[in-house]
Amino acid sequence: MAPFNINEVKKLLSDSKEIVITTHVSPDGDAIGSSLALKFYLEKLGHEVQVITPDEYPSFLFWLPGHDEVLKYDRQKERCDEKINNAELIFCLDFNTPDRMAGLESVIVSASCKKILIDHHQNPEIWTDIMFSDSHASSTAELVYKFIEYLGDEKMLDKKIGECLYAGIVTDTGSFKFSTTSAYTHYIAYKIMELHVDTSKIQNLIYDNTSEDRLRLLGYALTEKLQIFHEFHTAVIGLTNNELLRFNFKKGDTEGIVNYPLSIDSVKMSVMVSQKGDDVRLSFRSKDLVPVHEIARDHFGGGGHINAAGGISFDSVEDTIKKIANLLPSYSKYLC
Repeated sequence: MAPFNINEVKKLLSDSKEIVITTHVSPDGDAIGSSLALKFYLEKLGHEVQVITPDEYPSFLFWLPGHDEVLKYDRQKERCDEKINNAELIFCLDFNTPDRMAGLESVIVSASCKKILIDHHQNPEIWTDIMFSDSHASSTAELVYKFIEYLGDEKMLDKKIGECLYAGIVTDTGSFKFSTTSAYTHYIAYKIMELHVDTSKIQNLIYDNTSEDRLRLLGYALTEKLQIFHEFHTAVIGLTNNELLRFNFKKGDTEGIVNYPLSIDSVKMSVMVSQKGDDVRLSFRSKDLVPVHEIARDHFGGGGHINAAGGISFDSVEDTIKKIANLLPSYSKYLC
């Protein structure tokens, strides 16, 4: 864990403040779950707290407590700017570089108040006043729990906070199956269950709450668009704008598709390439020690974790897949 001055944080939180919590573009379960959990904790301390996201998150997370209080910068810029300009403290959750905030970056970076980063991604940039960073943590939600624990406030945890933390942990660990899941991760889940959180219901709300269109998109992606590069134990799925529109695409509909090819016993790396508007986004997943964060960082302007990362391409979906295929021999020592 990066050096962390707990006394400085306690001093900052010792009197009532206007606080903003923000996260990365296209927030996932960990980003929004950890943000809302922190919001409810800080409110218990007497602070006025506003969660602001760069844009919308998937609808299967709309059940989260506090969802209807979240502001989206791309839709509510004026209100967001007012909240940020009036903020006396800003928490930045679940991203390691400010450019991950997209349109929010400039207003957050230029804000004059103190900023605290809570994040579990590798190689965070030093741009905030305080960093609570640990790349070995399973999720930012796990770090929010640890943050509350460090402040000696475990007694302030309640069912609402627990639901948000559990959503963050379960989505970023793939229901506790990813390699970052530790004994401490399971300990937090145990403590959350002691708060009478219905963890089975949360699993259902996240993973069994889909539309017919989303399920048909998954079937199409796996039957028609899955390519296997057998020599390099790599699977790639590519989806264009037109293909997504064919299935009435909504934000979050491609979430998790990249994980399916890893269930093939011979596949060590899976890549999802999807065109959304003018952007071509890449999502990487891997087994063992295949360093997808390096591939994303060195070739697609992204990053992440050793087994889970993301990036962006300025080529077409087809040309991006060709680029991936051409890169595979360079990583043969990991893939073969």
